[in-house]
Amino acid sequence: MTKTIELNGNTQEIPKDVESVQQLLEHLNLEERILIVELNKNILNKSAYDQPIMDRDQIEIIHFVGGG
Repeated sequence: MTKTIELNGNTQEIPKDVESVQQLLEHLNLEERILIVELNKNILNKSAYDQPIMDRDQIEIIHFVGGG
């Protein structure tokens, strides 16, 4: 089973067992990166990554890329 979220403006299916923002980051292999996460237009502190993800939630993930 899956649930549908809007991730960075695109509809995406994720497994039902991805229940929190932290689990989503792990699912996307982004847990080790420096990020800004917005859940339903609210920026989350890292301490709030245990926030549950519900069907149809809107999530924006911005990660920083170094270079020169």
